[in-house]
Amino acid sequence: MERREVLQGLGAAAVLAASGEVIAQAAHHDHTVPHQALVKTASDCVAKGDVCLSHCLDLLSTGDKSLADCAKSVNQMLAVCQALSSLAAQNAPALPKMASLAAETCKSCESECRKHEKHPQCKDCADACAACTAECQKVLA
Repeated sequence: MERREVLQGLGAAAVLAASGEVIAQAAHHDHTVPHQALVKTASDCVAKGDVCLSHCLDLLSTGDKSLADCAKSVNQMLAVCQALSSLAAQNAPALPKMASLAAETCKSCESECRKHEKHPQCKDCADACAACTAECQKVLA
């Protein structure tokens, strides 16, 4: 396992742990987390996206540019879903706007990753994006 893979794995674990800690703290104080499923799916999207992006970058570093658009799409999704997870955990007033943006961004990322489903990293990212889009739609309903 390369150093970058270890660091990305630790980063993904930190995101998941942080979202879990927010949920655990809320439960400990008898507070409900109204968007717990959205926090979870957005965090999963980030974790799967980190792995997908790493795979894309590895291929790009060998001169294979077939996943360049995938890498761009995933990179944008990562930024949006990190913010989405944080706003959902806070039940922030801006959450509906962010959920709308995230749904659009995740749909785009899913579409790009589906083109490369033969790569398990891309398939996992696409599936996570589809789940996150579905949770965003619940906020917008």
